[in-house]
Amino acid sequence: MATLIENRRAGYDYEILEKFQAGLELSGSEVKSLRLKRGSLEGARVIIRGNEAYIVNMEIPPYQAGNLKEGYDDRRTRRLLLSKTEIDKLVGLSSSKELTIIPTLVYNVGRYLKIGIAVVRGKKKYDKREVIKKREAEREMCRPLTG
Repeated sequence: MATLIENRRAGYDYEILEKFQAGLELSGSEVKSLRLKRGSLEGARVIIRGNEAYIVNMEIPPYQAGNLKEGYDDRRTRRLLLSKTEIDKLVGLSSSKELTIIPTLVYNVGRYLKIGIAVVRGKKKYDKREVIKKREAEREMCRPLTG
């Protein structure tokens, strides 16, 4: 499993409650672009409409800018490949207040591209400060004592 794209701010901005794995419905040039580790999950969200899950606002730049299909949109809505039970579980979790679904990483399993999604709750500002304090204290303790 090789990670292609990662949403690094997800762990900092959100408290991850539950993780899922889904397939992506992509065109050939989008797959090639993702395999070159080009793309962004920043600002992307997962929405559920009519028993289907979609990822919105995920950016995949064109593989070859000069050889582009007319009307290519690099932030188009893409369908996620999930089972009905997984979609029902996501609907149940996301229907409660203050929970949302975001993509965390894109990776390949063999020749298939998968996306990791997570049900998350947004952290408050003071929670983020606590994380920074803990990280700084850990760094300080691991630093060798120079005298």
